[in-house]
Amino acid sequence: MLPDIAVGKGLNADATAIVGYRSSRARPAELVLGVDAVIRSGTVVYLGSRIGARFQAGHNVVIREECEIGDDVSVWSNSVIDYGCRIGDRVKIHSNCYIAQFSEIAAGAFLAPGVTIANDLYPGQASSAAVMSGPSIGAGAQIGVNVTILPFVRIGAGCLIGAGAVVARDIPDGMVAFGNPATVRGEVRDLRAIEDRLDTVAASVSRYRLAAGVPEAPWQGGSRDDVP
Repeated sequence: MLPDIAVGKGLNADATAIVGYRSSRARPAELVLGVDAVIRSGTVVYLGSRIGARFQAGHNVVIREECEIGDDVSVWSNSVIDYGCRIGDRVKIHSNCYIAQFSEIAAGAFLAPGVTIANDLYPGQASSAAVMSGPSIGAGAQIGVNVTILPFVRIGAGCLIGAGAVVARDIPDGMVAFGNPATVRGEVRDLRAIEDRLDTVAASVSRYRLAAGVPEAPWQGGSRDDVP
């Protein structure tokens, strides 16, 4: 281990993982990695971040410098956390996600596969680069497959953002929103119970289908397995 890496007990890192990569944009700084981390093959964790206990990374994950990451966070295969982000406890980020610089994700939030976060309103303009800022995602928010979240947006606590949405404006706490641009369609507390929306399909590994007469709606389209 290099002298500027502080790793807690129980690290399980595959041979091709890199823990302590030196950034070309920032001065070398200590990497702090909590106990019982699991770092899978192809993953690169830069120097200069602070990561809590029981961190799990899938394959080919990149965690850049100057990030603050809480306890029990999972970042799944092929996702990138760019520099200067803050991620709370128990956040789960699924595969193929991009988290832009200066984004904040509060405790218990979930990002489904393919979520993309932007942080530059006018790419290529120096004045825009000077105020570069990602969005803020509230505690317990659930972000569906292939959602795009634009700079400066605030997504409230407990929100549910439907698959494929483009979030260009703030979404208040506890709301369901989807579409392009994402529009508030109701409240999470008013959603029909999931068992009322499905029929069993006994002969398929795709075990359920939408029940007859239930309107189609891209409420989430996520994947909540527990293995990166």
